[in-house]
Amino acid sequence: MRPRPPVKGRGIFSGTGVIVMGLTATLAALIFPVWSYADRSGTTGANVLSAQTVTTTQYGPLSALDRDFVTRVRLAGLWELSAGQQAEEKGTTAAVRTAGQHLIDGHTFLDERVRDVAAKLGLPLPNQPNAQQQQWLATLNAAQGVNFDREFANILRLAHGKVFTVVAQVRATTQNSLVRALADDANTTVLDHIKVLEATGYVDFSALARDMAASSTPVPSSSAVADPGQVVPLAPSVSPTYTLPPAASSPPASTQP
Repeated sequence: MRPRPPVKGRGIFSGTGVIVMGLTATLAALIFPVWSYADRSGTTGANVLSAQTVTTTQYGPLSALDRDFVTRVRLAGLWELSAGQQAEEKGTTAAVRTAGQHLIDGHTFLDERVRDVAAKLGLPLPNQPNAQQQQWLATLNAAQGVNFDREFANILRLAHGKVFTVVAQVRATTQNSLVRALADDANTTVLDHIKVLEATGYVDFSALARDMAASSTPVPSSSAVADPGQVVPLAPSVSPTYTLPPAASSPPASTQP
């Protein structure tokens, strides 16, 4: 009995087999790059967010930048309130004294806001200025007369210029609703202070530009801004309604440095 001849078209290399193999190879080619890419750390937005997020709260993700910003707002109030009081007492022009009033009003408001935000987010806050801020206060304490006016305007303008860029970055990137609202309030207050400080007529814009360029470094972590040993948990407080004082007008030409 002769062997039965093979049936054509049923082997692996038949027409149907070739089609199945082609489809399988195509599917593998599509799946492998997606799997390979997703497995690379730091290549997706989710991975980046995960690397920057400290915790998740009911108000949204809380990043390291968010935490640093909350700390900075508190630190600003701890020394700028004192600086504003000195300006009201020692300023030789109405414009300097008005700037001092704006600092007191603005940071009284922001300090209430940041205490409330920190309490809701479970964040500790510093209770004394950092080393740089203490040095600035020492400079203002020692200055008198027109020299005080000049030191006050330039030190405070430099400090506000630095924090203004941080506020903008936080406002643009934060996914936390409480931090976003605090950034809105900080933006309004800091911009007001920048304007009234410039209205004193004592800001040296050339020196300011050099100082800003020299100190343009990445935003540090909150641990670098505040001493962990100098923090205190604060209870939430009710934020008052804040109305900006009237803007100061530029001093007459005779008071220009």
